[in-house]
Amino acid sequence: MSLAKRNEGAKVNSDINVTPMVDVMLVLLIIFMVITPMLQKGISVDMAKVNNPTPMEDADKEDALLVSVMRDGTVYFGSDKVAVDSLTGKVKDRLANKVNKEVYLKADARTHYKNVVEVVDAVRAAGVDDLGLLTEQRKTTAAKAPAAAPGQ
Repeated sequence: MSLAKRNEGAKVNSDINVTPMVDVMLVLLIIFMVITPMLQKGISVDMAKVNNPTPMEDADKEDALLVSVMRDGTVYFGSDKVAVDSLTGKVKDRLANKVNKEVYLKADARTHYKNVVEVVDAVRAAGVDDLGLLTEQRKTTAAKAPAAAPGQ
């Protein structure tokens, strides 16, 4: 008489099914691709590039006041197009109930200096305590070694 032996271990599939994981990752990728452009606040501006920018973390806050000057001289307050003449009144209205009176200026690197000065003047006339000029970090390359002077 022999004993019947059950061989259930042979039926177990030990391969990992990665199809559901790939599906989830593709959905997440699509979501991030759609949301990322929406994270930028205000208007997209090609700002001036500098070697040592001052970090201004408050400019990324939800309630930060951003003024943008485009290459052609167009001025935006947040994402609304405004005339320079009405900018002082709009900034005053937004700063009326704020303790911290800071405004951040994003100016295109190729805009005329006159346009930037007019905007700075209008913002200062609104009673702004601090005006931050936003810039971008210049991409650094490998620094060349200084050349030795002749005869050394």
